[in-house]
Amino acid sequence: MAVAKGPACKQCRREREKLFLKGQRCFSDKCVLEKKPYVPGQRAKRRLMETEYYAQLREKQKAKRYYGVWERQFRNYYKKAVKRKGVTGEILLQLLETRLDNIVYIMSFAASRVQARQLISHGHIQVNGRKVDKPSYQLKEGQEISVAESSKEIIPIMEAKESGGSLTMPGWLEVDLDNLKGKLVRYPERDEIKVPINEQIIVELYSK
Repeated sequence: MAVAKGPACKQCRREREKLFLKGQRCFSDKCVLEKKPYVPGQRAKRRLMETEYYAQLREKQKAKRYYGVWERQFRNYYKKAVKRKGVTGEILLQLLETRLDNIVYIMSFAASRVQARQLISHGHIQVNGRKVDKPSYQLKEGQEISVAESSKEIIPIMEAKESGGSLTMPGWLEVDLDNLKGKLVRYPERDEIKVPINEQIIVELYSK
């Protein structure tokens, strides 16, 4: 499981954009980015010389942090995307979006992607009725995701369920929040993936 070291809020400051790594805190006035909208470090407030390579690198780092994957994992996702028919950047985002930890978060079974990875690793999540303990598990169309019956009353899941009741689920997912289960109906289209990432810049970086 990918575990980023250091404060999560520093990662958002480094990318100068909210990556929603701390659940509901990111939506409140406690978000550090609201008070410190500049990169961390002693020279943070100096003007940066942003080259094309710098912009590409930052976009890749932002995507890695957003989905919580390591460099080798991210590169492997890119290699898979290249081999498939279609637009490489869009396929890359589809692969990342349909990771089990991301789906668990979107379905409001967890308050953040970090928490989703913990729940999966501890055996609280099932796919088609069978326990899956790998956050990076790649979901396929038609597969059902659910919280194990014995885990439905644990506090993190109950709190996430309560806060997610007012959210609108994307059309590519079916979610029964009352029973803590859902289904990946189909792979998302690019305009349905609401992430602050320019995937084309990442493709240009890896294509060099």
